[in-house]
Amino acid sequence: MVVSGAITGGLVVATAKGVLAAQFSISGVPFTVTATQLQGTGFEQFATLDHMIPNSPNAGKTGGQLVLIVSAIKTATLANLCQSVSLGGSYLKITAGSGSTPVSANTLVVDSTSIAGDASFNNMSIGQDASTLNEVPGAVGGAGIFGQQSDTVTINNLKQTNYATTAATFTLPGLSMSFSSTGC
Repeated sequence: MVVSGAITGGLVVATAKGVLAAQFSISGVPFTVTATQLQGTGFEQFATLDHMIPNSPNAGKTGGQLVLIVSAIKTATLANLCQSVSLGGSYLKITAGSGSTPVSANTLVVDSTSIAGDASFNNMSIGQDASTLNEVPGAVGGAGIFGQQSDTVTINNLKQTNYATTAATFTLPGLSMSFSSTGC
């Protein structure tokens, strides 16, 4: 019991410090994220299986599970960030970082079904076992899972369809949140 308590306490501290992403049940509702530019230091990607709550009304034919692309970035900046989620005829829309100060995040972890843009990577390793990735502390995939990592990443004209985002810190200068008739 003491060992279990120590491990649990260590995981709580690691999560609070942003070393590990907090695990949670996804809603199953996708949201769109766009940015004119994402720049990151320490980048990893691998696949994961995310879960919805039991009997989720959004489970559809998936059984409440989705195979998603995990993108983890140690430090990131995003210019002209836009995030929107469809509410059936209306969108909840968030914008930030449109001025001289971009959005910034530490230990940013995003679970996506699609990622598009013009990307460049430095010191890229492709096909690495996801359990051995080491660019983002605490962000590793399962053994035997395809993974890739690089020292840096730049994506211009980023567009993602996401199901989850976590970050140790997330700073949104010029934040605006409102309902809109259009998404990102």
